[in-house]
Amino acid sequence: MKGKIMVVDDEEALVRLITYNLNKEGFNTIYAYDGNQAWELINKEKPDLIILDLMLPGKDGLEICRDLRAGNIGIPIIMLTAREEEIDKVLGLELGADDYVTKPFSIRELIARVRAILRRNSKKNEKQGEIKEIIAGDFVLKPDSYEIYHRGKPLDLTLKEYELLEMLIENRGKVLKRDYMLQALWDYTDGVNTRVLDVYVSKLREKIEEDSQNPKYIRTVRGLGYKFEGESNA
Repeated sequence: MKGKIMVVDDEEALVRLITYNLNKEGFNTIYAYDGNQAWELINKEKPDLIILDLMLPGKDGLEICRDLRAGNIGIPIIMLTAREEEIDKVLGLELGADDYVTKPFSIRELIARVRAILRRNSKKNEKQGEIKEIIAGDFVLKPDSYEIYHRGKPLDLTLKEYELLEMLIENRGKVLKRDYMLQALWDYTDGVNTRVLDVYVSKLREKIEEDSQNPKYIRTVRGLGYKFEGESNA
């Protein structure tokens, strides 16, 4: 099964172009031209992935992304933005988007990113039930329910934050290189600004560290990447 993809953009010609190419690749598609219509369809159709424009009539893309994540709805989101400013991309990621594409973009690249995200989610589903629990110092990871507990309390994580922290916990004590992490989490490295990884590490630190500026769990290894320590040494 290829999956159901929702395309949300107020440019009708672009929506037709994207849906045509997705359909040609075997995906089922639904679409909306404004944020309010999109919100109704998301709740009705339950898509497997959303390609979501940043600037929309009605609810904009950031609102939709924020409201989905606030409702603990983990549908993967690829943000579309016509803006070049880094802050727009970073803000979308902080609100829980899984990826972003800046207009104009290659349809082939967009479809490759769709495939990559759906492939990762499929592997996640296959993994469910294999491992009941992983304990790493102050942390308990429960793959079946996509939950991570810190000192007995569940962490409020987006899907991408969960994937990143899971990777760090499973490789605790090891240095993970930046290129490896980008490839493993996004399935590609070309054109990926390493700021993406920094944003997620920063957000995780805010949620698990007593002092995010002086982290005890997620350590930066200068020139290489990151290393996770299960205990805070506090």
